[in-house]
Amino acid sequence: MSFPQTRMRRLRRNENLRSMLRETRLAREDLILPLFVVEGHGVREPIVSMPGVHRFSVDMLVDECKQVAQLGIPGVILFGIPAAKDARGSGADAEQGVVQRAVRALKKQTPELLVMTDVCLCEYTDHGHCGVVVGEEVLNDPTLERLAATALSHARAGADWVAPSDMMDGRVAAIRAQLDEQGFEHVAVLSYAAKFASAYYGPFREAAESAPAFGDRRSYQLDPANRREALREMRLDIEEGADALMVKPALPCLDILADARRAFELPLAAYHVSGEYAMIRAAAERGFIDGERVMWEAHIAIKRAGADMILSYAAKELAARLG
Repeated sequence: MSFPQTRMRRLRRNENLRSMLRETRLAREDLILPLFVVEGHGVREPIVSMPGVHRFSVDMLVDECKQVAQLGIPGVILFGIPAAKDARGSGADAEQGVVQRAVRALKKQTPELLVMTDVCLCEYTDHGHCGVVVGEEVLNDPTLERLAATALSHARAGADWVAPSDMMDGRVAAIRAQLDEQGFEHVAVLSYAAKFASAYYGPFREAAESAPAFGDRRSYQLDPANRREALREMRLDIEEGADALMVKPALPCLDILADARRAFELPLAAYHVSGEYAMIRAAAERGFIDGERVMWEAHIAIKRAGADMILSYAAKELAARLG
């Protein structure tokens, strides 16, 4: 039937109706908070391009994560920033590396918190690329050994999940094989399966001090124009043993996320990345938008498109709003 018999506004008349009939709901359990870990003691350093986000030394990270757990956020993902970098990215798999020490501290002080770790080399290399470099070429196969060693070091420290973000071919299989061989079958792999070469990562590169010293990452990250290729990448990672898949960035890739939800049964994560977060914050500071409402709508859109988990720098404020 059509108007006047059908009146869609009948179902929107008051908040009780709207709440009862709401199709998509965001919960604290959907959220993962990204955190940056640095060397030192007593460090809680603001990141200028990401208002409200900080770099933490391990001791301050523990305090932050106690608050995270109290808010009901189930987990965090750690990004390490070492004091020294080299071409090999030696700090990535160091037993006393900053992430490894952070994982051990968190598992001791906040055992209820799920600890994920980013597995990549870009934060640890002096050239800023995500793999082994010869000349100006990022080599795929030699990188796999370094990534697997990094993932293993995180597992040994107590990480619950490892999350390779490098976009090298074969990395999931290499990591899964290494973990299983060393008795870490229980450690899950969250693959950054559809990670696009996006301009939205700018503030993160400042935060993690990981901008490439030459060139860019388009030879290994996905072209933002390619939809079918993203699904192929995700399918390959499933075949290699991924336990969950990531789409990054989130809002510009809602179509990819929705495609993946229709195509795959694995849990799906989406990363509301630094540029997405920073734009909302900047516009809100200028008074152009209602920042709280826009941040909420952004995350509802990600959930509506099919995400089971949302990695977000706004996780704490969203969790507080959810009560």
